[in-house]
Amino acid sequence: MTAPFIEAFFDDPTNTISYLVGDPATRTAAVIDPVLDFELASGDVDTRSAGRIIAFARDHDWRIIMVLETHAHADHLSAAFLIKARTGAWIGIGEHIRDVQRIFRPVFGMDEGEPGVSDFDRLFVDGDRIALGELVIEVLHVPGHTPADVAYCLGDVAFVGDTLFMPDYGTARADFPGGDARTLYRSIQRLLTLPDATRLFLCHDYKAPGRDVYRWETTVGDQRRASVHVRDGMNEDAFVAMREARDAKLAVPKLLLPSIQVNIRAGQMPAAEANGISYLKIPLRLPPSTTPDRKSVVDNMPSASLP
Repeated sequence: MTAPFIEAFFDDPTNTISYLVGDPATRTAAVIDPVLDFELASGDVDTRSAGRIIAFARDHDWRIIMVLETHAHADHLSAAFLIKARTGAWIGIGEHIRDVQRIFRPVFGMDEGEPGVSDFDRLFVDGDRIALGELVIEVLHVPGHTPADVAYCLGDVAFVGDTLFMPDYGTARADFPGGDARTLYRSIQRLLTLPDATRLFLCHDYKAPGRDVYRWETTVGDQRRASVHVRDGMNEDAFVAMREARDAKLAVPKLLLPSIQVNIRAGQMPAAEANGISYLKIPLRLPPSTTPDRKSVVDNMPSASLP
């Protein structure tokens, strides 16, 4: 198979890497995990990051035909819907986004039909194969970080989302609602059965202590030899104990609540209210109240609390 063209776009405020992946034979391309710029303090939304990808594609004669999400991100807003609006691309994500929607719909007081799977154009099942020109993308379901995580594989290349970080940094947290450290370990082991030379492209990098530059490409072999969390010899029980202890000390991502509301809608903002303005909701963790009809977000969580 012809090697895909890959261009990475790093978003410094969220440490996110988005990708333009193209088939050289047909000049068709996919965008993976695009970022919509959002300033929490002011509510300002900007399109510069997505615009940079669209401009690059235009200037280098790539035709964007699809936007692929590895999962519903909790640390940045998705620009999938924006790219669809500007290019006509369709949006795809793993079918288990339904599980994430079910978890978070009551948290934000969403109606049963909001959001719906119709916000995404395609829902992938494990093993699905997607044609990108003459290239073929295989979908692997790799839950654990969230129920809906998928990886996208093209020959000797795999885009693994948040499941893995650089070997000197480790692995994704597994304490979001629907996440599970044991499931994450098994998903990672599935990825690590790919050939050692398989190039892994990551969705985030935070520069491990002692490293001065951002990096987002590694290999299966590098992970198996050197990962601080999942190198060869790290067994499942040890990983779960490490991951759960580490997760218990992690702060809630700054953009968790805004991101989830937008990302389970395929990057669409909530509908405007009567005054023409869209609003994001912030559920409150209220102290015990003597008012019986006042509920906190904890009361509304189906089976797990926010991390």
